[in-house]
Amino acid sequence: MKVTSKKLRKDWISFYESKAHKNIGAVSLIGDGSTGVMFNVAGMQPLMPYLLGRSHPQGKRLCNIQGCVRTVDIDEVGDASHFTFFEMMGNWSLGDYFKKEKTAWTFEILTKVFGLDKDKLCSTVFAGNESAPRDEETAALLVSLGVKKEHIYYLNDNWWELEGTVDTPCGPDNEWFYPLDSENPSPVFPDDYVEIGNDVYMQYKKVAGGYVPLENKNVDTGFGFDRMLLFLNGLDDGYKTDLFLPVIRDIEQQSGKSYDDGGDDRKAMRIIADHARTAVMLIGDSQGVLPSNTGAGYVLRRLMRRAIRYCRQIGLNGSALISAAKIFIEEVYGGAYPLLLKNEGYILDEIKKEADRFEATLAQGMKEFEKCVSSLERKNEFMAKSNPAYVAEKVIGGKQAFRLYDTYGFPLELTMELARERGLDVDEAGFAQAFEEHREKSRVLEAGQYKGGLESHSQTATNYHTATHLLLAALKKVCSPDVCQKGSNINEDRLRFDFNFPRKLTDEEVAQVEKLVNEQIQKDIPVVMCEMTLEEAKEKGFTGVFESKYGEVVKTYSIGEFSREICGGPHAEHTGLLGTFRISKQENVSAGVKRIKAVLNK
Repeated sequence: MKVTSKKLRKDWISFYESKAHKNIGAVSLIGDGSTGVMFNVAGMQPLMPYLLGRSHPQGKRLCNIQGCVRTVDIDEVGDASHFTFFEMMGNWSLGDYFKKEKTAWTFEILTKVFGLDKDKLCSTVFAGNESAPRDEETAALLVSLGVKKEHIYYLNDNWWELEGTVDTPCGPDNEWFYPLDSENPSPVFPDDYVEIGNDVYMQYKKVAGGYVPLENKNVDTGFGFDRMLLFLNGLDDGYKTDLFLPVIRDIEQQSGKSYDDGGDDRKAMRIIADHARTAVMLIGDSQGVLPSNTGAGYVLRRLMRRAIRYCRQIGLNGSALISAAKIFIEEVYGGAYPLLLKNEGYILDEIKKEADRFEATLAQGMKEFEKCVSSLERKNEFMAKSNPAYVAEKVIGGKQAFRLYDTYGFPLELTMELARERGLDVDEAGFAQAFEEHREKSRVLEAGQYKGGLESHSQTATNYHTATHLLLAALKKVCSPDVCQKGSNINEDRLRFDFNFPRKLTDEEVAQVEKLVNEQIQKDIPVVMCEMTLEEAKEKGFTGVFESKYGEVVKTYSIGEFSREICGGPHAEHTGLLGTFRISKQENVSAGVKRIKAVLNK
């Protein structure tokens, strides 16, 4: 390989450091919420406050290589150039240099450092609209540097902004393209040309009513690390760079299949490698994500389970993901991301857990999917016999899709992908309805036969119910303020309490929780009930679990300042009635949900 990924990292940073830029390093893949997106999808995203005018502690000229996650085009993964995790080589001017310097430096690094042929470079600039004028300035600068005039194209699409956001910087951009086949480039742009990066000239701020000029003009450069590595090595397949090749070779060895044979086996290998890499990066992130059924965890679960299905397609199982993850950590990314090496055992363990969970039900789920398809085919065959004008139905029902999700752990997107492979669609609206119906039933079940999950309303059960309030408050203090109730069940002998948390409590955490609860019991605090509107309760800091079941007026229960909850009751009159609280057992309920069983001893 002519250019290794390690060399490319070094060359990018060294070049911009020679232009007085400071390397600010990479930040978490997880968005901070300021731009309304789940993951960092662009290298500039973490710099948003500084692009809007705040002073950066490291100055006005910055550079880095930032990891990103983008899943909007996940269905394209499997071709030669799409990835869910990727890195962006970036550099920024925060109110310092502008178009003249930036076009010159980009041209210099592409042609002098990276050795691309200037006569094959193509560039696109903004064609202009009612928001901003045609970018003749950038076009003229490009020609003066040596880009052929006939290789410069004016496009309306050359405008950069983060979609769906407001109060974010934006402006015209200058995109750079290079032919995939650099020996025999297509004479027609953009046939066979691929974008390798762009320079965004942030002159405006996007607001609710349109665009307003920024006080300081900024430059935001983003070049795809994976794609640049592809071009510098004269390749037309991103999975043949040293970022992926060790993993592809490992998959070949395990499966006995050849990547170079192409077809479905090659596509499967690409998907396995790409999704394994993203799983490593998300789990090993400084804000580590774990597979779950919501948010970023759901995206991770979807990727991992999709990868496992493709493992099975080439005769492997989930262990192939673990093997791929180990190579990514130790051979490919450990030097650039030291946290991966530090957390290697944890990352591999979490991948194994998710693989084992899905492997346990995947075969049964596939059988269930085939039953859905066969049922649909039989129905179509029967109807066609009795009615020649009958139009075949090609939609898998929403309830069937939900059963695959609920019982067999198939993300909806996986069912949709399987359906597409069979020429079918999925009733997404029906799935959403079935999901909501299930959630409503769960609310009722989790509330228990009686209020508060109690199996009876005896004094003992009532005491246990009061203890669950103390337990939840203690968990919030010891584990995380984000802990919330996921279900409870109370009888004469114990309380059972489910809550969101990624792992079992340590012995020290168990002891802390028990200590906090017992302190409140020993203080013999009155349990105070007060009725108020739901809005008043929220304003006063009372929390609840199943808010959709509440009416306009709710009952609130306070146990001093320690616990303040909206609840239907019943409760002990004062905490001294409860006895001594002890956690007797911890259990896993599902990914991200843990269960505590506790007893009260007199």
